[in-house]
Amino acid sequence: MISGFYTLAELQQTIAADPVHWRPLVFTNGCFDLLHAGHVRYLQAAKQFGQALVVGLNSDESVRTIKPQASGRPPRPLVPEAQRAEVLASLKPVDGVVLFAETTASQLIAALQPDIYVKGGDYRIETLPEAAIVHAYGGRVELIQIEVPSSTSAIVDQILHAVRSQP
Repeated sequence: MISGFYTLAELQQTIAADPVHWRPLVFTNGCFDLLHAGHVRYLQAAKQFGQALVVGLNSDESVRTIKPQASGRPPRPLVPEAQRAEVLASLKPVDGVVLFAETTASQLIAALQPDIYVKGGDYRIETLPEAAIVHAYGGRVELIQIEVPSSTSAIVDQILHAVRSQP
């Protein structure tokens, strides 16, 4: 078992048993495939909004659905869900990680009702499918400015370019 990695039911019980440790609860979600400095800074900034930070992690199946294999690229995710969860759970700002198989975190958000839902500044509140759920129960949505513009896809492209450039 990975410390800090929960099922939804375990997380709900843990939060209910010790709300002082968990509330206000900050929630974010993503694939976090090939963790990079942009992810770390994003998670550090997200944690500043509340007492505890929970990360909803897209399952391997979910990642394959939202990031279909592009021509000339390896299939995603590059790192299996158990390893991505372990790395995330070990990061200082992260208090909990919970896996989800859907393409959005809407069901997790409805179940956990975080006080603050955080996404990167490359999103818009108006187009976030989870925002309406958060607003319906009185939570708030925050967008964080991206400090280190990086992406797993860009990293993969750099590696592939370097490999293909070899004589």
